[in-house]
Amino acid sequence: MTDGQSADTRRKKPGYIKFIPIALLGLGLGAVFVFGFDDYLSIEELRSHRDYLLQWRTDHALLTSLIFLGAYAVCVAISLPAGTLLTITGGFLFGTLHGGMLTVVGATIGATAVFLAARYAFAELFHSKAGPAVRRMEDGCRNNALSYLLVLRLIPLFPFWLVNIVPGILGVSTPIYVIGTFIGIIPGSMIYASFGGGIGHILDQGGELDLGIIWNPEVLVPLILLAVLALVPAFYRQFKARGGPEASR
Repeated sequence: MTDGQSADTRRKKPGYIKFIPIALLGLGLGAVFVFGFDDYLSIEELRSHRDYLLQWRTDHALLTSLIFLGAYAVCVAISLPAGTLLTITGGFLFGTLHGGMLTVVGATIGATAVFLAARYAFAELFHSKAGPAVRRMEDGCRNNALSYLLVLRLIPLFPFWLVNIVPGILGVSTPIYVIGTFIGIIPGSMIYASFGGGIGHILDQGGELDLGIIWNPEVLVPLILLAVLALVPAFYRQFKARGGPEASR
């Protein structure tokens, strides 16, 4: 086969091939609900199996960490809405620092899988249909990608799965996406992991867990301040692009 024929063959690959990764992730999410695995993702299950989980962690510390890391990555990759509970579980099993970092690494791996799948499936179609206004938005997003990602990760204004997909479509580079995701989710992950580290006492007392703690002012305000700080570089670049002090005079 000649080089020209090889190129033609590559160009003639069926268009549906690019959607296979997204389809597999969707099938994974569907399988969780079809086979009832989601029934195990609850505070009640954690309460019922806490002694067994803690004993397993004690007997198989490294293996437990790896299983938790892999499970977290898979749950994020298939967009299973269980991140908060899993992060609390990580804090409960491993403590704030260890559990929090396992959460951050697992979430970053899973989110990057979704990001790459979305880029592979939708980026070309998006660019072919985008008008001038959308292209300008895309350019702005790429130029300030790290600042925007940090804000979106620090403050959960949008669903986690949506923030995994959109940057891939808008052409954000993979290293910037990974760095922004990894750093941006550290504060929230540590907050929930710290909460998880103290739930043993709550479970002993039969109390209820408030999973909305991140919206408490004493938690949310510092996150907002961090988000504002993350936007400073983007504002500065915009200021310089418009001429800085010279333009205002």
